[in-house]
Amino acid sequence: MEKLDQIFFYSLEKAIKSYRQFAQRTMMKQGFDLTIDQWLVLKSIMDHPEWTQNEVAEAAFKDFASVTRIIELLVKKGYLTREIHPEDRRRFRLEPTPKVFGILKAMEPITKSNRETALKGISTEEAKMVQLCLTKIIENCNK
Repeated sequence: MEKLDQIFFYSLEKAIKSYRQFAQRTMMKQGFDLTIDQWLVLKSIMDHPEWTQNEVAEAAFKDFASVTRIIELLVKKGYLTREIHPEDRRRFRLEPTPKVFGILKAMEPITKSNRETALKGISTEEAKMVQLCLTKIIENCNK
């Protein structure tokens, strides 16, 4: 029977969780009050303001209820405004506040440094190969 640390997907999951924990610690040490999940939701909304909450949830790899809670927190923190959508009263229109642009800009150098630290010793060629492999896995699973 194979051991956990010999299973590719276990190692992949462990790498992702390790990076998220590392990145979160680094951001908190710098005084930022956004979690990685909150950042993902904000970035999805900023990149695609027309998306529904379901589309945001899918992009952030979260269920609808989790994204609802994250959005609530982001509204309370002053990073988003939420209004009834003018064309569909069942939806909300979510808009980033000016505060978001400042905090995301301030986070950029730390995010870049986090990625550089995590990828230290990995060549551009190796990173491209991993990206290619991950894309193939995604395609295989979505057939």
